[in-house]
Amino acid sequence: GNYLPSFNGANGKVYQWVAPINNVPQGQYEPATFLVAPKKQQVVTVSTEYTINAKTILKTDAAFSNYDVNTFSSKDKSDNIGYAAKFALFRMDKLQRKLQLSSMIGYEWVDEKFRPLERLRSVEFARDWGLNLLPAVATEHLPKASIELRDAQNNALQYTVDGYLRSDDYKGVKQTLQHNHSIHGFQLRTLLSLVNSNTPFDKGYYFRPTVEISKLLPKLKNYTIGSSYALEHNEQRNKITDTVTPLSFAFETIAAFVKSNQQKSNRWSFTYFTRSNRLPYQKSLVETDRSHNYNLSAELLKNARHQFRFNITYRQLLVRNATLTNLTPDNSLLGRAEYAINELNGFITGNVLYELGAGQEQKRDFSYIEVPAGRGEYAWNDYNNDGIPQLNEFEIALFQDQAKYIRVFTPTNVFVKSNYNQFNYSISLSPRALGNRIHNKRIRDFAARFNLQSTMQTGKKVLAGGNPEFNPFKGNISDTSLISLTNILNNTVSFNRFSSSWGMDVSNLRNYNKALLTYGFESHEQNDWAIRARTNINKQYTIELVQKLGSSNLLTPKFANRNYELETNSTEPKLTYTYQTRYRLQASYLYAVKKNAMEYGGEKATNKAFNFEGKLNAVNNTSLLAKFTYSNIDYVGTTNTTVSYIMLDGLLPGKNLLWNIELTKRLGKSLEVSFNYEGRKPAETRTINIGRASLRALL
Repeated sequence: GNYLPSFNGANGKVYQWVAPINNVPQGQYEPATFLVAPKKQQVVTVSTEYTINAKTILKTDAAFSNYDVNTFSSKDKSDNIGYAAKFALFRMDKLQRKLQLSSMIGYEWVDEKFRPLERLRSVEFARDWGLNLLPAVATEHLPKASIELRDAQNNALQYTVDGYLRSDDYKGVKQTLQHNHSIHGFQLRTLLSLVNSNTPFDKGYYFRPTVEISKLLPKLKNYTIGSSYALEHNEQRNKITDTVTPLSFAFETIAAFVKSNQQKSNRWSFTYFTRSNRLPYQKSLVETDRSHNYNLSAELLKNARHQFRFNITYRQLLVRNATLTNLTPDNSLLGRAEYAINELNGFITGNVLYELGAGQEQKRDFSYIEVPAGRGEYAWNDYNNDGIPQLNEFEIALFQDQAKYIRVFTPTNVFVKSNYNQFNYSISLSPRALGNRIHNKRIRDFAARFNLQSTMQTGKKVLAGGNPEFNPFKGNISDTSLISLTNILNNTVSFNRFSSSWGMDVSNLRNYNKALLTYGFESHEQNDWAIRARTNINKQYTIELVQKLGSSNLLTPKFANRNYELETNSTEPKLTYTYQTRYRLQASYLYAVKKNAMEYGGEKATNKAFNFEGKLNAVNNTSLLAKFTYSNIDYVGTTNTTVSYIMLDGLLPGKNLLWNIELTKRLGKSLEVSFNYEGRKPAETRTINIGRASLRALL
């Protein structure tokens, strides 16, 4: 192509033309799109099963398809109809010594014009026959026969022969021998497969032996030891040059393992295996790399109060021939540990998860797509008044009618090698569960008033540097190596939580995330403290006080206009009146001050808001909810920016009015209808009115 992706901040992809060199295009894309014609696909199948006698069953399938690649066109319709059919004859005989003999003979035919609705073959079908992943369409003939001998102990020996004939002159014969045998505590499993294939240009074979032997040791606490061997050798040679074709490959795996008694609650296992890979080079398959892998897993579940699961794998990769592979020598570690606790009758409950690993991380583009109002998550604010949506003009919508966009991530074909780790925990302390374990009644009653909940989620991905990433709390990572970083910590201490008279909660939320996007890094940090106190004067009146202190900042080096560092301080007293279940009235006053750091603009917003809310539960399953807010905002700074949208909560400096009325009525036992009217008048601008209606089925 003659175009390359160019980032200029516009929403959606932009491409830039690059000049060819010596008439050779230097880009990757062209300004073209494929036309998609309307298609029609029909399939009719008929299946039968006929029991000839108690030992013999005949099964048949027949089908035809009608596939029109372009219903607008009347040309070339002769290849629309295709046919397929198969039959299988099964027979089962009982021999002496409780032996059972099973046999099968079958045949399958598929016309090259036949088009199934779903995959006709198994995922590994083409690979099993030494073909390309997506072989060309051809007429296929597949004869098959098998015979199996099985005894009462499930010892079995089965031999199968398959044929595969294609109209492109591919001919293949596959022989499979499967053997399972138990003797004196030894368990032997064998699977041998050999495919001989021939085409007009190539000839080769595909050999796949798999052998596993294990031994149960009753005298050693029912431990199990065993080993296995697996080989896949696919060698296809060109008949003229006698060279190995690029389709050829080979790999070999040798493993040994030991397991504890898997029937017990506490169990473990250790496995070692080595794998070598071979790739084609001239007239032979050459070893390119070898890996040594060690796996240890354990489950300690006997103690119901403390349960632990553990799994770790270490791999050492050695490169034998760097000219045939782009792999590099590497040591990688994959691990996962889980711990759950429920101690002292529920006084302490929680769980911990730690995970680390390595893999390939896919780079992603993203864009904002417009959807019907209210169905999205983001709002577009044209800050520069150019009428063109740009990536730095989208914010999380604060009102439902502004939520007209969703953010869609698009995967690319660019991958980077990465290391990652994750650490999560959730813990709860409830002294109330101790009961009479505390003998002093005063201390016991005082401790029972407390409740503590703490949760943390951390996740980090960095570019692989040759060593595992162990520390989930390491934050001083250079931008060039960081892919993503997330850290969420939430702590809440409650006093008198279960009291109907009064209570208080203190909570702290810390949230930090940093991600590598198409336009560079974007990091967001939030730290909020909240104190909530309540008291019930009687059963009808409740007084609440909510005090919040917080800070938040956004840093996007590519878009300086989005950066901010806010400090927030708010106080909100509330008074609630409740009369049985008939109605509830609530009034509150909010005083909030938000300040932006001087280096990012120094904006300041002071919000004084009166809130009124009432809910009436009438007869006949009808409820009416009404809300009204008067918000007077003093603002110093520039409007129509990212920081002003956040500081003003989507409103404007001056007097703002917001109201909402919702009527809900139950129709019978399973239907509920709702009517909602919502409006707002931001300062001196026009009034915005929104009406909604919904019908819900309650199942």
